[in-house]
Amino acid sequence: MSLLVQKYGGTSVGSIERIRAVARKVAAERARGHDLVVVVSAMSGETNRLIALAHEIAEHPSPRELDVLVSTGEQVTIALLAMALEEAGCPARSYTGGQIRILTDSAHNKARIEHIEVASIRADLAAGRVVVAAGFQGIDAEGNITTLGRGGSDTTGVALAAALGADECQIYTDVDGVYTTDPRVVEHAQRLDRITFEEMLEMASQGSKVLQIRAVEFAGKYQVPLRVLSSFAEGPGTLITLDDEDDMEKPLVSGIAFNRDEAKLTVLGVPDVPGVAYRILGPISDANIEVDVIVQNVAEDGTTSLTFTVHRNEMKKAQRILESLRTDLGATAIVGDDHIAKLSLVGVGMRSHAGVASRMFGTLADHGINIQMISTSEIKITVVIEEKYLELGVRALHSEFGLDGPLAGTGAPDTARA
Repeated sequence: MSLLVQKYGGTSVGSIERIRAVARKVAAERARGHDLVVVVSAMSGETNRLIALAHEIAEHPSPRELDVLVSTGEQVTIALLAMALEEAGCPARSYTGGQIRILTDSAHNKARIEHIEVASIRADLAAGRVVVAAGFQGIDAEGNITTLGRGGSDTTGVALAAALGADECQIYTDVDGVYTTDPRVVEHAQRLDRITFEEMLEMASQGSKVLQIRAVEFAGKYQVPLRVLSSFAEGPGTLITLDDEDDMEKPLVSGIAFNRDEAKLTVLGVPDVPGVAYRILGPISDANIEVDVIVQNVAEDGTTSLTFTVHRNEMKKAQRILESLRTDLGATAIVGDDHIAKLSLVGVGMRSHAGVASRMFGTLADHGINIQMISTSEIKITVVIEEKYLELGVRALHSEFGLDGPLAGTGAPDTARA
């Protein structure tokens, strides 16, 4: 008998009929002899509705009270799914994050899991029950409800799978796997049969919405077999693996990720002295604002300009911090731009191939797309461009690197632009 952890997203449990469909799917797996822990999100749109209610009360709601509010969405879903399973003749018991004792730090709205107590789950599994767990939430050391950030139910699922030593963690969503890029942008995007944790981590961090980045980090760290599947169609999905040694010729580029939720901040005219980057970015970090791409330019007059990107929702907060530091920094201006987007090529095949960056830059230039910032890693090249050119850039690069056809993701050697 194997132990499976299944996670169902908001669209998968978006109505009573869909919850019943999930219950039938879970009950069928249980009838095959598997032990199951099922992690669910709030019903589609519910978290946004609750956040909107909070903002009707207060412009800047208390983070603690916001966690208390939004965590109720998953509480509704776990109860309804447990009822549906019982009606289907499958014994089940629901748990909130606090009842399981998913222990986190105290960073409200962005909490990180520190420990999970699994004794109650194991007892229920031994008694023949399906455990239905609320995703996205936990409690801190003082018993306060915390949430893990948007998409945090993926993290809950993978973390429970790791803590329980599950045979597989299955992420059910509204897509049937991981694609070379968003099919809504590129009609001929291809589903990948498999992808490495390393590639998936880069794609998630650069904007792919299929999995939350922390879920991939957990899966890679604890070597949890991870599979992305559709709630609405049968199929093998995409297997996310530790490595890809079976592929003799790994594709040069496995996928193209992008993110529209970006903003750029530039601090101009700061004296070029040791520690200036820390004096700028330290207070941003202290405010729990994540910084992504960073570029520093030194001028001939002894000043420097530092440009970095943050999530678009945090631009104004970061800008206020920088304006409060402007005099101490000696900056001539603080400039913000929330009309940018981030576009990334990802593929472990880049390790053994030269010239990927030049091909990327050349393709964008051929389509009149200006590059504002560049960031690279061993298996990724990221550029920041004007948002209005994003979809054009994605389609051009998808074609340039041979991802449109049926051989995408199979290991076919790339023979496009020299």
